[in-house]
Amino acid sequence: MNSPILTRLAEANRPEQFVLLEHATKRLTTSDAVTHLLVRGSLARGTADRLSDVDFVVGVEDSLFEEFVSVLDALVTTDLGGVLPGWCDTIVGDMGGLGYVYLIGWAGRLQQLDVYLAPASCIGRVREQTVCQPIFTRDPAAVYQPVPGTVRFTANMIGKPRSCQDLLVEALVIGYLIRKRISRGQEFIAYSEVFLFNTAVKNLIKTALAPLSTFYGWYQLNEEIGTTPIGRQCLNHLVALISASAIPTVAWLIEGLDHVLTVADMVAPETVDNLKQAIDAYRYYLELP
Repeated sequence: MNSPILTRLAEANRPEQFVLLEHATKRLTTSDAVTHLLVRGSLARGTADRLSDVDFVVGVEDSLFEEFVSVLDALVTTDLGGVLPGWCDTIVGDMGGLGYVYLIGWAGRLQQLDVYLAPASCIGRVREQTVCQPIFTRDPAAVYQPVPGTVRFTANMIGKPRSCQDLLVEALVIGYLIRKRISRGQEFIAYSEVFLFNTAVKNLIKTALAPLSTFYGWYQLNEEIGTTPIGRQCLNHLVALISASAIPTVAWLIEGLDHVLTVADMVAPETVDNLKQAIDAYRYYLELP
């Protein structure tokens, strides 16, 4: 599949990212459920650098949307070399679908693959809300109607409580994002993502040790968590994270990821065991000790 837009992107961007873009395009469009594929972000604008992510919007037949969401992790892992399960992106804007961030082992390093799944009936809304370039349309003349239940399913997915695995993956993905910000010298964005990183660790601790908590955010952590030896150890790790410099360094990131994995091993050892190969690959690609 060699559309004119893909050709232009090949000429404007680094080969590694283009090859991943083309490979992912071929894999995603083999599914009859996929109705549209759009590329957005810096690749679509022609401003990508060597650290830029591959950012897709994937239109999915409304009646098959829920099923496609359920197999996306397996598809990315098997066909695209995904290192970790996808992080259900809490940063991306609401365009009627669900956003996921994947880390792909590609050409000897990690690449970020953002996948925004949108019901086909929402593609017009997506095009209005973001800069994107269409690279695949299954049937240009088709008109897609919403299917009852899809909106409710999407809302439930966004609002559902996150598991320990979800939160560990979130912390690791945000750690990768912080590494990119450090490399680019983007201190302000790195600062904002450090807060997200620390919050994911806090949420991991609360989910594991105080799953029935009725307190919001960072309230009552000492009272709920700090009453047991393991809880106090976890809070000590959290204090170490939030006491560090607000603008992260590579040394901070290495230490911070050690705190995350130590905490996860204490409160959710089965999760760490289940993700052991993924975590090892993540550390290898990120060149962490």
